[in-house]
Parts: sequence; structure tokens; C-alpha cells
Amino acid sequence: MSATLAAALASIPPEVLYHGYDGTQGVTGFPNTGTWLIFGVVLVPIYAMVIAWFTGTPRDAKTGLLGVGYLVGLTSSMWISMFVLTVIIGIVFFGGAPEPLASPGP
Repeated sequence: MSATLAAALASIPPEVLYHGYDGTQGVTGFPNTGTWLIFGVVLVPIYAMVIAWFTGTPRDAKTGLLGVGYLVGLTSSMWISMFVLTVIIGIVFFGGAPEPLASPGP
């Protein structure tokens, strides 16, 4: 069954499967469209909340800094854990660490 499916997918032209979208040539990781969408649109309520901690009434700089510390701690723990998972997945499934840690593939 899977061989039949693989043969069927191989016979479909790439333009139909991918609709003309290719990988980002020369740009990988951070500056893609999804990144700008997340940091520019989705996180606007978080930005407003952090600004309100310091500009709203009643103001309490100590509590605001505590909140910023929590946000930085949560964000960095998520990014670091995802980095570690990426390295583990690269080693287990692809035979080596990802490109920033190892040489580029073939």
C-alpha cells in the first residue's frame, strides 16, 4: 500500500504539490514570514500588558520587573528546550547535529 502511495505521489508534478513554493534560499530560521507574523501581530497583547505594567496606574516597578523576569524566564526555557530537542532529533533521526553545531550536509 505504501509503495503504491509513494509511486502515486512521485508521479504528481511538484508544482501541484507545492503550488510553486520553495524553501527560503539563503535565509533559514528567524527572518521568515511566520516570525514577523508572530512577533508583530500575535504578541501585541503581551507587549501592551508589559507596557501597562510600567505606565499604568497604580505603578509598581518591583512587580513589573518581577513580571518581566517571569516572561524572560519562561521564554528562554522554551527556546532552550526546543534547541535541545532539535539537536536530539537531528542526531537520532538524521545522523548528526543540525547545521549551526556541525558542518552542513551534502
